[in-house]
Amino acid sequence: MKKDPASANFLPLYEQIKRLITRGLAEGEWPPGEAIPSEMELARRYQVSQGTVRKAIDELVKENYLVRRQGKGTFVATHADDGTAYRFLHLFPLEGEREYPHSRFIGFGRGKADAPLAKRLSVRPGSGVVILRRVLEFSGKPVVYDDIRLPVALLKGISSAMIEDHVNAHKGTLYSLYETRYAIRIVSAQERICAALADEISAPLLNVAIGSPLLCIERVAFSYNLQPVEWRKSYINTENYYYFDELN
Repeated sequence: MKKDPASANFLPLYEQIKRLITRGLAEGEWPPGEAIPSEMELARRYQVSQGTVRKAIDELVKENYLVRRQGKGTFVATHADDGTAYRFLHLFPLEGEREYPHSRFIGFGRGKADAPLAKRLSVRPGSGVVILRRVLEFSGKPVVYDDIRLPVALLKGISSAMIEDHVNAHKGTLYSLYETRYAIRIVSAQERICAALADEISAPLLNVAIGSPLLCIERVAFSYNLQPVEWRKSYINTENYYYFDELN
């Protein structure tokens, strides 16, 4: 088996294979939406048993890096897939069936990262950032106001026209844009949740009174190897919606 210099010798063999496969994903050897080699091919490549490869793949499927398709093989997960496009969206209606939102972009600009933002995005203070603001509407009603920051260095050339064209043409998410235009796939996120009060910016956008209670979620989204790609703060009117996450 080829050794991964980043792997410690005490790691279980399947974990070492998992890391090698993940490195191939991070390096773009198998792009999002494409099939990876069969378990038998990977076993030959890494000089381990097929069972060891299967266990590594099982772990990557659980973590949503890979997707198994019956009778077709194992594929790299993609945000362009309708089944996983909104897996980071944890909002559900108090009544009725779940629906996906419509994005209405209300602001696009550029700025500089202050010290706290620079720390979140692992960039130098003063580094250029793209600033996006949007409202997510459910059944035509505003529910979420997003304030988003992106490192300019990672997403060169991004523009408001590019964003709106992609989202409108493909009914896609911002994460599918990062993936298809920049080969950057969001694989994990960290969230901080707290209560907030609607202010003079969020209140009119969400059609609530100033001082109304909102749910505030601060998120940092990561690509492979914990590379920060996006910081966002979401203000949510939970009058008819709740936040749900399943912890294992």
